[in-house]
Amino acid sequence: MTLYVTNPWTRRMAQRRMAQRMWEAEAENERPEVIFPVRVQAEEDAYVLTALLPGVGPEDLSVQIVNEAVTLQGELKLAREENANYLLSEIPSGRFYRTLSLPEPLDAAKAEANLENGVLTLRIPKAEQARPKVIKVNAR
Repeated sequence: MTLYVTNPWTRRMAQRRMAQRMWEAEAENERPEVIFPVRVQAEEDAYVLTALLPGVGPEDLSVQIVNEAVTLQGELKLAREENANYLLSEIPSGRFYRTLSLPEPLDAAKAEANLENGVLTLRIPKAEQARPKVIKVNAR
């Protein structure tokens, strides 16, 4: 968004209004604190989702599958010393939440999840109606 204001007083007021709107939008959305990379691979009869979640244990992770949507949520817990004097701290901690929409319905009952060395591998079969059908052609 581009905002052109020439009067310094008006500019300050516009900046305050913009900051207030952004702060309210963030509070409404409750944005997650941790962002993680994901790869989705399509196979003939399933999707394989791989997510990098270093430091997350299976007890801190929840996977939900509804129709075409896969939701990963949880918390990355990192112990920080209260009295420590950190010069730099880029190690993330906090809640994470991500929903991915896939192009076809999924079979949640047959999904398999594996978390190893901070890498989540989730194999979700496509629903029966979404799988390709092979029809035998008879000659008369």
